[in-house]
Amino acid sequence: MAEATQFEIGEDRSLLLVDDDEPFLRRLAKAMEKRGFVVETGSSVAAGRAIAIARPPAYAVIDLRLGDGNGLDIVEVLRDKRPDARIVVLTGYGAIATAVAAVKIGATDYLSKPADATDIMNALLATGDDLPPPPENPMSADRVRWEHIQRVYELCDRNVSETARRLNMHRRTLQRILAKRSPK
Repeated sequence: MAEATQFEIGEDRSLLLVDDDEPFLRRLAKAMEKRGFVVETGSSVAAGRAIAIARPPAYAVIDLRLGDGNGLDIVEVLRDKRPDARIVVLTGYGAIATAVAAVKIGATDYLSKPADATDIMNALLATGDDLPPPPENPMSADRVRWEHIQRVYELCDRNVSETARRLNMHRRTLQRILAKRSPK
């Protein structure tokens, strides 16, 4: 396990976690409670928005893609209700455009999954010019490529021909990639 962060949690230790991956959400909630946060969880945009309106937290970790919409909707509500909130947006599909959009509407930081509790805590508590340390185990370039291909494949409703066209890739090459296990 990585060393504890050098940053301090403020007096208000409220933390909102929103992710539709229930096992990940439970593990992260437990890990953040051990680090001193008072955690409230939600697994949808609707639940996250309701909590952000009723009890705006000091900290939030919000997944970008949720079953019922976009996590950036929660970021906007939270930014309106509590301008000083520190918000980290998480996603399994890291992309420059979504990172820029998240930061423009008020996210403090943007992390790609898999991110562990230490990475998330460092991002939440970094202030001013302090940058959190780089992740202990960043995704490999092969893994990032594989994640991107999987995302486009899912967005094309698992249509191999359409995915290959959008990725400007030969269909058989794509089929071979999709048949393999994900890289580490």
